[in-house]
Amino acid sequence: MWPDPVAFEIFGRPVYWYGILIATGVLIGIYLAMGYARRLKFDPEVILDFALLAIPFAIVGARLYYVAFQWDIYKDNPIDIFKIWEGGLAIYGAVIGGIVAAMIFSRWRKMNFWDLVDIVSPSLILGQAIGRWGNFFNQEAYGRIVTDRAWQWFPFAVYIEAKREWHMATFFYESMWNLLVFIFLMYYRKRRKRPGDIFLLYLLLYSCGRIVIEGLRTDSLYWGPFRVSQLLAGLLIAFSIIMLVVRRKRVELAPEQGALSGGDGELAQLDKNEEEHKEEGNHKEEGNKDIKEEDSLQDTKQEHGSDGSETVNQ
Repeated sequence: MWPDPVAFEIFGRPVYWYGILIATGVLIGIYLAMGYARRLKFDPEVILDFALLAIPFAIVGARLYYVAFQWDIYKDNPIDIFKIWEGGLAIYGAVIGGIVAAMIFSRWRKMNFWDLVDIVSPSLILGQAIGRWGNFFNQEAYGRIVTDRAWQWFPFAVYIEAKREWHMATFFYESMWNLLVFIFLMYYRKRRKRPGDIFLLYLLLYSCGRIVIEGLRTDSLYWGPFRVSQLLAGLLIAFSIIMLVVRRKRVELAPEQGALSGGDGELAQLDKNEEEHKEEGNHKEEGNKDIKEEDSLQDTKQEHGSDGSETVNQ
C-alpha cells in the first residue's frame, strides 16, 4: 500500500505531505540563508524580508509557467488557474519568479543583486531536494516504464498504483542530484571569488542534471516537439558558462588595466614634475636677472653720488 498523500486533517481540511515538505524546505532554506548572510556581514533580517516577497513571486511564477504550457486544460475554465491546491506547479517558473523578486528587492533595499542571489542559492537547491519528496507521496514526476523485474525496486523504480506499473523514480534522481549540488555549493561558498559565482554555478549544475533527468520523464511540458524544461535548461547552461567565463576574464584584465593606468599616472607625474622644475628654473633665472639689474642700478647711483660730492668740495 502506497503512503497516503494526506498527512492529517485540520477542521476537516486535508493537509498534504507535498505542502508540508515544501514548507519544510522553505523554512530550512531561510534559516540557512540567514546564517550565510550573517557571515557576509549582512543583516539576517533582510533574508526574512526578502522571503516575504520571494515566496509569493515563486508561487505565481511556478503556476503561470505551468499554465502557459498547459493552456488547453484551463482555457475553458480559467477560474481553475487559481486552484493551485489541485497541483500544477513548475520549479523553473518558481526560479524565474524568485529572480524577478530578487531584482526588485535588491533595488528597493539598495543591496547588491549578486550577493543576494548567492546567499539564497544553496537554500533554494536544498528546498528543491526536499520538495521533490512531495512527488513521492503524490505519485507524480515519474519516468519511463521499467519492465525488467531485476530493476523493479525503489529507489531505482517506483510502483504507480494508478497505472499498476513500475516507472523510473525520476523525482528521486533529481532529489539526489539537487542534494549533491547543495553540498558542492556549501563547499564552494567559502571559496567564492566574485559575487554571483554561487548563483551561476547553481544554474549551471542544476540545469545539467535537469536536462538529463527531464528526458526520462513521462509528464514533461512541451512546446511543439520540444520539452520545455530541457530547452530552458540548455539556455541556462549556456548563459551561466558565458557569464562565468566573461566575469573571470574581466577580473584577469583588471590588474593589467590597473598597471597600465598606474604607469600612465607615473609618466604624467614625471612630466608634471619636469614642468614644475622648468618653471622653477625660469623663476630662478628671472629672479637672478632682477637681482643683477638692481645691483647695476645701485652701482650706477653710487657712481653718480661720488661725482656730485667731489664737485661741491671743489
